[in-house]
Amino acid sequence: MRSSRFTALLLGVLTPGVLTLGALALGALALVCFLSTATSAEERFLVLASTTSTDNSGLFDHILPLFEEETGIAVRVVARGTGQALGLGRDGDADLLLVHDRSAELRFIAEGYGVARREVMYNDFVIVGPQSDPVRIKGMDDVVEALTKIAAVRALFISRGDDSGTHRAELRFWDEAAIDVDAASGSWYLEAGAGMGATLNVAAGKPAYTMSDRGTWLSFENRGTLELMIEGDPRLFNPYGVMLINPERHPHVKAEDGLAFIEWITSEAGQAAIASFKINGERLFFPNAAPAE
Repeated sequence: MRSSRFTALLLGVLTPGVLTLGALALGALALVCFLSTATSAEERFLVLASTTSTDNSGLFDHILPLFEEETGIAVRVVARGTGQALGLGRDGDADLLLVHDRSAELRFIAEGYGVARREVMYNDFVIVGPQSDPVRIKGMDDVVEALTKIAAVRALFISRGDDSGTHRAELRFWDEAAIDVDAASGSWYLEAGAGMGATLNVAAGKPAYTMSDRGTWLSFENRGTLELMIEGDPRLFNPYGVMLINPERHPHVKAEDGLAFIEWITSEAGQAAIASFKINGERLFFPNAAPAE
């Protein structure tokens, strides 16, 4: 597109057999203005470090075009585990974070790395496992008791093992169950060291038990014999927060556009966009915007 417009510009300046200094100057000025405008338009984007589970679910493909249409600001998502996403924020390699480890997020802000945190939405975690359910945990409503039973018979369990929000929550449940998964690593407890979709693929291939966020589970197609086993325990509640990387610490952060994104995703329009994202008629995330902290 730029090439054709550049050609048209030259044709307008260089008529056959005629070249004037004034025309050339006018053409050069027009070209500079055009390239400057094009470059400016291309550069108006935000880098959002977020979770693989959120990205894998398809949520961003649903909501980000709506934000760009309304504001003209594109959003480039870097999908990592929550721990890695927070690391990107500390290093100033993103403008925004949207993650799901509230205690770690609040520490991030207290340390001066983030500002303007807002609650955005929530879903929940679930335990899935092979249809044969060798441990007989299907239908239980106590996640800690279910993990205790899995450990007791050394049933195969696949952990994300990637310092994500999901992995951190899983480790808290093992701690509550007084199970030393470090000692079990490599035997019945295997660490994928990967995102949620890849971890579900490993669990489906074994098959084995694993813990997933509900959004990725609902959007995951390669289930094999995996089925939903555990849901509904209040401890499985999974809130997401959004925040701006502190521009006082990293001056290159696009604070104005970043705050525009935070305002949009917590606005009525943004919350409605989240609520409207469904797979097979089932909502994956539930909006719950709250004031800035």
